[in-house]
Amino acid sequence: MKRILGGLLALPFSVLAAEPLATGAAAAAPVVVAGTGVGAQLTQLVLGLLLVLGLIFALAWLLRRVQQTGARQGGQVIELISSRALGARDRLVLVQVGNEQILLGLTPGRITPLHVLKEPVPVPQGAPAATSEFAKRLMDVLGQQKDKP
Repeated sequence: MKRILGGLLALPFSVLAAEPLATGAAAAAPVVVAGTGVGAQLTQLVLGLLLVLGLIFALAWLLRRVQQTGARQGGQVIELISSRALGARDRLVLVQVGNEQILLGLTPGRITPLHVLKEPVPVPQGAPAATSEFAKRLMDVLGQQKDKP
């Protein structure tokens, strides 16, 4: 198994090493290089693709790990309490900053504070976190796909 894996990994480099040097009489002699057929090129292409894909997944995993550790260190002082769509691009958002709750109006080009609540709206402890309609529909679709065999 180790020999096969080592041979597959060394294949791209063996093509480079098999190229003859252009010197005197050696350049005139025909050189037959083994393993330069279509199968060897296809193997080299697949291995290169797998290497690039593995590198992408490894970097994505590393980035996710770094972002999670950064989020744990800093405490969240701004929390989204509720969100309501008013139109296609306009929303009302209730956020809590410390002990204050602020009602914000969101439009594509502006965030407008509408009202600072004197008495915060009580939020039940078991209440689900506010999510967008797209996220809810996506979760519904994923839930339906899990139910199907």
